[in-house]
Amino acid sequence: MTESRPAEPDIVRYYTDVFVEADRLERTPLGRLEGLRTRQVLTRLLPATPATVLDVGGGPGAYAGWLAAAGHRVHLVDLVPAHAAAARRACPAVRATVGDARRLPLVDGCADVTLLLGPLYHLTARADRVAALREAARLTRPGGLLVTATISRQAPLMDLIRQGRVDDRTRPAHLRTYATGVNDAGGFTTAYFHRPAEVLDEFAAAGLPRPDLYGVEGPLWPLLDATGGPESDGPLFAEVLHCATVFERDPEVSGASAHLLAATRLGADHPAGDG
Repeated sequence: MTESRPAEPDIVRYYTDVFVEADRLERTPLGRLEGLRTRQVLTRLLPATPATVLDVGGGPGAYAGWLAAAGHRVHLVDLVPAHAAAARRACPAVRATVGDARRLPLVDGCADVTLLLGPLYHLTARADRVAALREAARLTRPGGLLVTATISRQAPLMDLIRQGRVDDRTRPAHLRTYATGVNDAGGFTTAYFHRPAEVLDEFAAAGLPRPDLYGVEGPLWPLLDATGGPESDGPLFAEVLHCATVFERDPEVSGASAHLLAATRLGADHPAGDG
């Protein structure tokens, strides 16, 4: 396995002192769209209960609690101690510990399903992202399921424009982020934003089977209220949701989603620990 670096202090600081992650998937229409669509895709992919699910980068437990309520055995791991503590409080059935996705003190093949729904967009170096994928594969049993989430390269600029936060002063930094994928424009913590082809490339570099890609929010998500309004079940939201579902596997538009899910099943002869 690749030797891991120390935990990123700015990521821990951001999620501890700056940004409240706990209700992010509930407090805005866009957050609700992301959460609903992610659960829809996972529901189709997950094995029957009870499965052992390793939720790496699971934050304060938004998906872990849902999975545990469905009957799965869930171990959440997060880089941010405050997130692991919040998950333990909110989801007593979930085991929650602190750890780095690039190197975890867990045995080979301990999970039927491994989720990486956060780490890949907080690792700016390709080698670290590949290391996290290899580690996830090591922890997943042969024949098991691996699902990752990434933020689309186009999403930050689209989101900032819809919020009216791009002007002549900030535009150069935002365009630099779009060109490189590395966030240095502020407004978020250490982050990397993927093109769909990069997701496929990094899976291949980690020695994993080619994943299926799913656009989460679809191409119409910028139409949703950016101010955090309460609308969640009106006709516009319903149409945006329907569009996202129709186009979720279309490679011509998948990059227009704010997030991409990538899912692969490890071969029955997958060599656990090879990463």
